[in-house]
Amino acid sequence: MKKNKIIYYVSTGLLSALMLMSAGMYVFNNEAIVKAFQSFGYPTYIIYPLAFAKILGLIAIWFINNKSLKEWAYAGFFFDFVLAFFAHYMISDGEHIPALAAIVLLVISYIYSKKI
Repeated sequence: MKKNKIIYYVSTGLLSALMLMSAGMYVFNNEAIVKAFQSFGYPTYIIYPLAFAKILGLIAIWFINNKSLKEWAYAGFFFDFVLAFFAHYMISDGEHIPALAAIVLLVISYIYSKKI
């Protein structure tokens, strides 16, 4: 049981650090993110709501005891990471690897959240 908790907390902690850095870039390095979103063909008005949603998803995973809210948070992150992976992969900017790492961390966190 202790091994499962360690794996869960490490994977969820790394995932959280990745999401906090991402949301921080959306807010504090907005000009670069706007250029990236424009290169993807995405509307730039979703940058701030997406950063806010990432923070809310982390809060749901760490602090909310409602299982359905946690499921929605994991699902939202999954769709975000899959879409980010393919967006970066399609324009060949080499930034698809962090999205792939995020998917792996998310899956590990989700599986081990069920085990503890």
